[in-house]
Amino acid sequence: MTGTLVAGVDSSTQSCKVELRGLRDGRLVGSGSAPHPPASPPASEQDPDAWWQALLLAFSGAMRDAGAAPGDVSAISVAAQCHGLVVLDADDRVIRPAKLWNDTTSTPELLELRSLIGDTALIHRTGSLPTAAFTLSKIAWLARHEPHSFARVRRVMLPHDYLTFRLTGRAVTDRSEASGTGYFDATDNRYLTEHLDLVADADWLPMLPAVLGPDEPAGEVTPRALSALGLRGPVLAGAGGGDQHAAALGLGMAPGDLMYSFGTSGVVMGVSEHAVHDLAGFVDGVADMANGYVPLVSTLNAAKVTDTFAALLGVGHEELSRLALRAPALGARPVMAAYLDGERKPNRPTAQGLLSGITSHTTREQLARAAYEGVVFGLYTGQGHLERSAVPTGGRVIAVGGGARSAAYTQLLADIVGRPVLTADAAEATARGAAVQAAAVATGTPVVTVRAAWAPPTRVAAEPGTFPARAWDDYRATAAVTELDRP
Repeated sequence: MTGTLVAGVDSSTQSCKVELRGLRDGRLVGSGSAPHPPASPPASEQDPDAWWQALLLAFSGAMRDAGAAPGDVSAISVAAQCHGLVVLDADDRVIRPAKLWNDTTSTPELLELRSLIGDTALIHRTGSLPTAAFTLSKIAWLARHEPHSFARVRRVMLPHDYLTFRLTGRAVTDRSEASGTGYFDATDNRYLTEHLDLVADADWLPMLPAVLGPDEPAGEVTPRALSALGLRGPVLAGAGGGDQHAAALGLGMAPGDLMYSFGTSGVVMGVSEHAVHDLAGFVDGVADMANGYVPLVSTLNAAKVTDTFAALLGVGHEELSRLALRAPALGARPVMAAYLDGERKPNRPTAQGLLSGITSHTTREQLARAAYEGVVFGLYTGQGHLERSAVPTGGRVIAVGGGARSAAYTQLLADIVGRPVLTADAAEATARGAAVQAAAVATGTPVVTVRAAWAPPTRVAAEPGTFPARAWDDYRATAAVTELDRP
């Protein structure tokens, strides 16, 4: 390849971000972004073409920011929001809007499939106990509620698959994303079409994208896509991956490290060289983008919880953080189970948030702290599930996502984990991880080698302080009440 740059794409629920980095050293030379249409549960959908248009806008912005020429880019890789369902017809046209990861309308179909397959069998085969976020239930929803649309389906894709398809004309995916569908075995690297047979009698395998390895190119970007991007070929495309998986790659995570992600959703993730099967169903033992695994526990409610409380208290995010940190760390105060829009781990799609311990003496500071603690405690519960599943967690604790810029999030996390919390010099870890893969395919270098070479520096964002034991106990008691909402 002749270009000196690679492009990493992060197509999230909210927006598309593109980073251009040096092919050899990973140095950031340009970035761009463009918004996606808003979507929220329970019926959360987006037009896949809007993702493509946002990618083109973000890519153009990154090229301008870098002052790059059409022939400067040698490879591109796309990471995107996980689990969403994109269906194409025989002419490769999108049939209907994509159902996103946080669309919970397929919960009845999910429960039926779980009863047919069996929870233990699902966990052993896929590494996870699927929730309504997983693609399998969305396919079942489509077959039941829109049979005319389902009859037209000839390709079944995930969000990053679709964008890679627009780039290359090839229907491909990777282990990280396939392992979050509910119909792929990442240990044996094979599709479980028998799960899809329970949805409908169809010839499923030709509809599914080929699963590529992390170092395997998806192909060259087509002339049409090159023209749309303003590039001159040849440009290789990587297989891409899921957004959280790419973030782990971009952060250079190793076994023992923990990533706490405070975005729209919340994620606590570890790294394992071996497959993880949590029979309790909390840990998703998904594959990573480097031939290993990134077991994780994910929530529906993270930074949007503090968004909500900032609006309720009539303050900005910085002031909400200051309020929370001014609240006393000890003594009785309100606590919250932050299930504002239902929850997926634990699987309580109909749950609502619970705020308990309010008195006539409750202060704005205490309410702000309760909002942050509700998110942090929920994710810390996930860390406990990782440890119970023998995932190593004794290494670094790294906070990422928009919430990681909040002093309240990082301080309360340091308090509860009892260790320093780091932030990385990787504001867009997902786009950075996609660029790591792009550099690997462009140079023919193993992705793990590029991951190590490009690992970003970190800094301490917060040191542990007072452990809020009383609040932690009260949180667990409050969260347990929502068990009544579990289907």
